[in-house]
Amino acid sequence: MSLKKLVGERRRLVAYWCAVVVQVGAVAVDAGVLKQASKVTLMPLLLSWSRSQEAPPLIQAALLASAAGDLLLETELQLAGMAAFAAAHACYLAVFLSRPHERSWRVLAAYGALWAALIAVLSRDLGAQRVPVAAYALLLTATAIASRWHSPRSGAGGLLFLVSDALIALRLAGRDFPGRGVLTMSTYAAGQYLLVSGVRAESGDGQTSLPLWARRRLR
Repeated sequence: MSLKKLVGERRRLVAYWCAVVVQVGAVAVDAGVLKQASKVTLMPLLLSWSRSQEAPPLIQAALLASAAGDLLLETELQLAGMAAFAAAHACYLAVFLSRPHERSWRVLAAYGALWAALIAVLSRDLGAQRVPVAAYALLLTATAIASRWHSPRSGAGGLLFLVSDALIALRLAGRDFPGRGVLTMSTYAAGQYLLVSGVRAESGDGQTSLPLWARRRLR
């Protein structure tokens, strides 16, 4: 691997985390224009890095759908934004379910109970959004389960993504609190990164190996 390519990959990743810092800071001080502008750069920057890591096409599609969701959620098209993120989770699910490391029914039961508890607590206050939020939350929970079955790293990403969207659901249910926006974007950005970087590359003999970024460091 050439030094030039390695530097290019590092720059892409640094650019992503710099955008995350700007986004979280803008949310913290409620800098309207900067908050919106920095948010829509996050997933394109992570996509650029994922391409340099030769991420599977479905992972790249998940990031594209997430980018569309971020943009749509800044408009009045809330349901369209939710649908875009649903498409992203469908892509993640297809990848993680095709490469499970260990299926744990305890993980399934724990996340299932978490989903049921969340919907039970919030559904009364969600009004007309009750059904779409419950359906989306079920898909999000499935991603968290499948990502944990795939690897601990991707599982951490799935959990953080779930936490991020649960915080959004609290806002929709009228249960906002100070600092929620900062927590939402922090867990979202970290969750997406861990989901992408947690995908394991397939070795030449078809066996699951280290993530591509780790294999390159060992070369």
